[in-house]
Amino acid sequence: MRDDLKRLQIDLNYHFSNSKLLETALTHRSVGINNNERSEYLGDSILGFVIADQLFHKFPEADEGQLSRLRASLVKKETLANIARQLSIGSYLKLGAGELRSGGHARSSILADALEAIIAAIYLDSDYQRARQFILELYDTRLQQLTLTKGKKDPKTRLQEWLQSQKMELPVYEVIKSSGPQHKQQFVVSCSIKSMKVSTTGKGESKRKAEQDAAEKMLEQYEQV
Repeated sequence: MRDDLKRLQIDLNYHFSNSKLLETALTHRSVGINNNERSEYLGDSILGFVIADQLFHKFPEADEGQLSRLRASLVKKETLANIARQLSIGSYLKLGAGELRSGGHARSSILADALEAIIAAIYLDSDYQRARQFILELYDTRLQQLTLTKGKKDPKTRLQEWLQSQKMELPVYEVIKSSGPQHKQQFVVSCSIKSMKVSTTGKGESKRKAEQDAAEKMLEQYEQV
């Protein structure tokens, strides 16, 4: 086993019987054939089920839409990447030369995939119950702080509240394009936050839906869940 992985296992609160599973989970596809893509696929499924199961029992009064929105907020790539950063997963990744040069160790998509692969590795090294325990330990604080309010509020409202909590100005929405016949128009709307010098683009069959889509994409980048 790589010496540095001993420290990671302490941080994960899990010791691997088969260390090769952990090494594979940390290997990006840019390295070669033996990478974490298959493990990431399995880990994504396990994570989704564990979180769905927890939410189902935690919020018996919630409807399907609320549960889906809550789950999406917890398993989205940015949330996973934030957890991976807290565990310093990036410093353990094995990347190809191109990804090393382009800063792959810090890229959210790579970090999120690696964390999902680690979940799968723990499942394969032990069993479902241990993988479930690992996930619930990772999400303990987030699950405790979660309320149904998160599941009810639309993306524009959540973005506004998040920006206000950060003492930042409100976003500006602008219609970039509209097309199609009157009864079936498609809108493209931008959402901009001037102080952050960032913008996202949303699409929808109405201006409101396009704004919500753009706000959701902004949240995916900057909201800490």
